[in-house]
Amino acid sequence: MEVEFSRENFLLPEMKYEYLDHTADVQIHGWGSSLKEAFEQCGVAMFGYMTELDYVSVEQCFEIEAHGDDLESLLFHFLDELLFLFSAEPYLVCKKLEITKFDVENFEISCHCYGEPFELGKHPQGTEVKAITYSAMQIIQDVEASNYEVFVIIDI
Repeated sequence: MEVEFSRENFLLPEMKYEYLDHTADVQIHGWGSSLKEAFEQCGVAMFGYMTELDYVSVEQCFEIEAHGDDLESLLFHFLDELLFLFSAEPYLVCKKLEITKFDVENFEISCHCYGEPFELGKHPQGTEVKAITYSAMQIIQDVEASNYEVFVIIDI
């Protein structure tokens, strides 16, 4: 669902992710000072693997929701919803994700996704992401150090 947003005081977050080699696939490693931020970073990293985010403008905002049975399935379904947003209309490439509801007791996420529709000629074509996997998925929470990390292998 498309939602309205204001470009005033709109800031992009610092990049806190990297791509790790994996046989025939790629592993995304996202981190942050909260689990919510680590999830957001992991989602942006997936879009960054599909195209160069420097070429993406923030023109639209869509809201997605994801539900799970535990943290791992919540992360899986969150990334799967983002992949669907890219793979079907509006073909949105997200430059910023803002999780507005992060319920770790009921395993629910609502997220505002900022970006623009993918357009050949404007956006360099990266690697197609076929699916999200549970393989070697890790969610690391060091509450005392305010350090949260997620590792996800995406099928390319």
